[in-house]
Parts: sequence; structure tokens; C-alpha cells
Amino acid sequence: MTSEAHSAADVSKTPWSWVPSLYFAQGIPYAIVATVSVITLKRLGLDNARVAFYTSQLTWPWVLKPLWSPLVQTIGTRRRWTVGMQLLIAIGMAIAAFSLPTVAWLRYLLIAYAFIAIASATHDIAADGLYLLSLSSHQQAWFSGIRNTAYRLATIFANGLLVVLAGTLESTTGLPTVPVQVTAADIQPAAVAFNPAEFQPIEIGGRSAGAGAVKIELSLHGRASSEAQDLIEQKVRQWNTDRGFYPKPPPAAAPGEKSGAVARLESWIHASFGPREPAASDHKAGDLALLVMQLAEPALTGEKQVVQLALSGGDSAFKVVEGERFELTPDNWDQPFVSVIQVEPSLQRPSSARFEIRTGNIPLAWMITLLGAAAIFFVLCAYHYFVLPRPAGDVASPRTAGAIESFFQPMATFFKKPRILALLAFLLLYRLPEAQLTKLAAPFLVDSRDKGGLALTTSEYGLVYGTVGVVMLLCGGIIGGIVASRHGLKRWLWPMALAIHLPNLAFLLMAYWQPESRFVITCAVGVEQFGYGFGFTAYMLYCLYIARGKHQTVHYALCTGLMALGMMIPGMWSGWLQKLVGYEHFFVWIMLCAIPSFATVAFIPLDPHFGKKEPEATV
Repeated sequence: MTSEAHSAADVSKTPWSWVPSLYFAQGIPYAIVATVSVITLKRLGLDNARVAFYTSQLTWPWVLKPLWSPLVQTIGTRRRWTVGMQLLIAIGMAIAAFSLPTVAWLRYLLIAYAFIAIASATHDIAADGLYLLSLSSHQQAWFSGIRNTAYRLATIFANGLLVVLAGTLESTTGLPTVPVQVTAADIQPAAVAFNPAEFQPIEIGGRSAGAGAVKIELSLHGRASSEAQDLIEQKVRQWNTDRGFYPKPPPAAAPGEKSGAVARLESWIHASFGPREPAASDHKAGDLALLVMQLAEPALTGEKQVVQLALSGGDSAFKVVEGERFELTPDNWDQPFVSVIQVEPSLQRPSSARFEIRTGNIPLAWMITLLGAAAIFFVLCAYHYFVLPRPAGDVASPRTAGAIESFFQPMATFFKKPRILALLAFLLLYRLPEAQLTKLAAPFLVDSRDKGGLALTTSEYGLVYGTVGVVMLLCGGIIGGIVASRHGLKRWLWPMALAIHLPNLAFLLMAYWQPESRFVITCAVGVEQFGYGFGFTAYMLYCLYIARGKHQTVHYALCTGLMALGMMIPGMWSGWLQKLVGYEHFFVWIMLCAIPSFATVAFIPLDPHFGKKEPEATV
């Protein structure tokens, strides 16, 4: 953009009045669709494989947005596109909220998310174009840090505050919490018989609520593992499944539906790298007890009450090995449901732990949360209608006879760049480990400990990953930008590449040790996110480096589209792979995936002066 063009632009509004809010608005829908949706679907009962697959598919619009970016340039103005897309995003969020109470909620929620994704990707094109048209090159450089900070704050808002709000609503839309006190002592194991006719369930929400903690006493001597396994798998699990207390599992593939090669691959992966199984000599299992519960009042028509049994304090040797989460509906509310609490056989001394029976209307909690996000976006849309500038250059491009050629020509020049294969490899593989880790970080943090997770509540996840983690991500990005501007990207490329991948070791260590301390978990997540923010700076700066030239807007859109593709494809298989190998070996795989990323860094071309204050060479 020339200085003459900018001199004719509308300069009556200071960029401070619209740049931060514009990029805050740009970050919210992406965060909701790409990351918040992961914890949403997980809390609504989907398994890891489906969560990772569905949420990865939702990123297609950001991959394909370069294909319709010329339309935004030739039809209407960037300002109208920006405001219009913000209105559609707000409507999409409202549709997503109202889809949750419906019977086919998953179908309608994914459709609403896809609608938001398309509108958001289009909004990105228009907002970036408006930014370039409204500001001089000096202002663009000055406000680049401001817009990135605003975008990160939107991520904190979505992944942190919105998730904390949803977690708070989950715990406040339910019935009073019932405490359960469990102890282990040097006594003989009591007989445990699964006899539904003699069930005396704990009433949840009845007159006895708040009467005191339920007390369970276990033995340190354990019992036969075959007896424990039969009770858990053949009786308790079957009882809960038959009565619809668990979400319906995804339909199994019909015979012949999966190719023999795929079945053999899955079998080999699971046998070679699957979760560690107890040795055959482990004939003793820890003592266990049944916890039978029942709602005192019927669930409301059309609503689903979720009951969870979770460790709230004490010795982590006590675990919920079956029946951690139940779904109560008008069809099954009057039936008892059963959990199994077990103590690890390695415990040799008397100890105790505290559990809580928590209830909450999770669909209602997330519906209110999404409605709140929609309301905020309506306000942002109205605000931007009045404050966005009207630059003189923001006009539709003239249509020419060679419109088709002019449409594809900027894209064709991108693929004619020198060493294009090395550039493409970098764009697609630099974030290969993070593309998979991002999809499984939330399930890992909230999954129960018997499944290999850390058993954080929704609110704890929002604080640890969505707030502290994103703040550290923001700090890493700011520091990365500062050092790159002082010394150039060339000097910091390898340190940034190491920083984005090596801290993933924190998740690997947590998967093996499963720490109880929230402080330790928070520190580990903070270190990983800081490294990611610092290392991601190299990626974004290199996108700017590649995009320089005559068609920088289209080329930059292509870079970000390839970035989204590099995140989407690995994310699609991440849940499937984790299900086969477990969290421990999955994070080992994440560390190994850093190798191809490092290889791409070694081969990309880079001007040593790029990023410094002095003028750099022209590509």
C-alpha cells in the first residue's frame, strides 16, 4: 500500500479504537471451534477418538480460505465483510447453544461449529485486508504486537474464562454434593456380592442430603484379581451399560468394513505399543467396594443430569475404577447406578481419601456459556459497525475479461517460489508434534486416573490450561518477538525450534508419574505453553518472510491455510492413535515427531537480516 493511498484513507479514528477489539474478535471464534470444542465434546461424553476427529475436521475452512479470498477482494468492501461475518458468527454461537438440549445435539452442534468456522475464516481475510488498507507500513509494524496480544487475550478469554464459567455452571446447576470418606486398614477383606435386589442406594438430592459423609472401609490385604475383574467388568459395567448410564459407544465396524490392512495395523500398534498390562503373576488386586447411588427426584423432561464420582483429596492410591460418570435421563433416573472404588495393592499402610458425588446439568452449563459468548460477539459487532475505519482504498476490485486468470495467478506464483518443496515441508511439519498434542491435552488433563489422565475438573482445566497456560503462551510469544526484532529470525530460528518441541517432555513425564499436585501440573503446563509461544514466533515470522512480494495478502493466506492443514491432518489421527497406545506411549510418539520438524528447519532458505530493524534483502 502506497503512502498516497493511505493519505486518502479515513484517518479520523485512531487505530487504538479498533485494532485491539478487531483482533480480539478474530481470536474468539477460532478458539471456540478449534480448542474449546475439545473440552466441550469431552464433557458431553464423547470418546477421545471422536473428539479429535470431529474437531480436526472443523478446521477445514481455515485450510481452504485462500480459495475464496479473491471474492472478498472483488465483492463489496472489507469493512462490510468484517461486520457481516461478525454478525453471522454471533448467530452461529447462538445456534450452537440452542442445539445442546436437542436429541440430535451432536449433529446440530457440529453443523453450527462448521458455520462459525466458515464465517470466522472469511472474517480473517476481511479483517486482515482492512488492517493493511487502513494503516501505513509504519503503523502496521507498530500495531503488529498489539494485534497479536489482542488475539492471545481472546484465547485466554475463550479457553480460560469461558471454560471456567462452564465448569462453575456444571457444579451449580446440580444437586448438593455428597462426600464419601474411604479408609484402608489392616483388616480382612469383606465379601462383596453384586445383588441388585439388596441394593440400598445413596439418595442424591433427597432429604438425607448433607447428613454427613458416606463411609467406606477397605482392606490392605486385597483380593483375587479374577474376582475383582469379574465384578467390575461382567457385573457392574454391564449393569450400568444396560440401563443407559453410560454414553452409547460408537458402533463397531461391521465384518469386512475395515480392510484387513487397517485391522492388522491397529492390532500391531496396540500389541507393540499399547498401555502396559499387569503381569500374569499379579494374582492379587487391591480391595474394592461398591458405591450404589440413585436420584431422589426425577430428571426433568428433555434434560440430562450428569453424576460424577471424583477424588477430592487424600491418598491417590484410592481410585474410581468403574462408574466415574453417569448420565441420568427421564428414562433411567429411577434406577440405581453403581461405582467401584478400589485401593492399589501396593498400599501397605493405613490411609484414607475423600471422594465427592457431584451432579450437574452439563448441556445447560455449556448452553449458557455459548449464549454468553454469542451476546459478547453481538456487542463487538455493533461496536465495530460504528468504529471501524472507511479507508479510501476499501473498494471492490474492478472485474476484467481475464477474471479467471487473475483469480488463480497469485496462487500460481506462490508455488513458483525458490525451494518451494522445503517451504511446504516447513509449513506442514514444523508443528507436527503440537498438532497432535493440542487435541489430546484437554482429554489427558480431565480423564480419570485409571484411564491415564490427571482427573482435573472443568474449572481446574480452565484455570491451568486455559488461563495460566495461555498467559505463559502469550509471554513466550512476546519475548520471541522481541528477541527476533533485535537479532533477526536467522539467529533465533534453532532456539525457537527447540523451544517449541522439547517442553513437550512435561506431558510425557506427567503421563508416567500422574502428579496429584495442582501446582506441579500448572507449572508443567506453563513451561510447555511458554516454549510453544516462543517457538511459534519463528513460524509466524517465516510466513511473513515467504509472503513478501506483490501478492502478499494471498500468499499470506496460503501460508496460514497450509498451517491449518498441517494442524488438521495429524489432529485427525491423534485420538485414534492415543486410544491404541495409551497416554504414556502417545507422548513418547509426540517427542519422536519433533525429528521431521527439526529436519525441515535445516533446509529452509532464510535471509540473515530478516526481522532486524535495518532493511532486508528483497525476495
